[in-house]
Amino acid sequence: MPTADTLERFVAMVERNEHAEACEMFYTADSTMQENQEAPRRGRDAHVANERRVLGRARAVRSQCVRPVFVHGDHVVIRWIFDFDWLDGSITHMEEIAYQRWEGEQIAEETFFYDPAQRVPKRPAGAPGGS
Repeated sequence: MPTADTLERFVAMVERNEHAEACEMFYTADSTMQENQEAPRRGRDAHVANERRVLGRARAVRSQCVRPVFVHGDHVVIRWIFDFDWLDGSITHMEEIAYQRWEGEQIAEETFFYDPAQRVPKRPAGAPGGS
């Protein structure tokens, strides 16, 4: 079960957009990460690579934890809001729930639940092709 201090450090890193570093620090070597019902990614190295790939396509990212964080034993639930400004000028606003199983002070399993329609980038209002 993670301590309150560990959860605060994890949330703070994500809110600073240190997503890859949070994976390196807070995920077990053989952890799984799953988007909705897609096949899970396996292994911390795969999580780090995925975070770097996604963030490398962004000009700016805003990551926000919507409190409270729910903890029950080894299980943690966090509501996140992410806003991405992509290099191509499009934007993505996502709200998701992360359901995590911790082993001590590290995440062993995580599943994200969100509306997949949110993943489709949009043009900002007032931009050519935007609404």
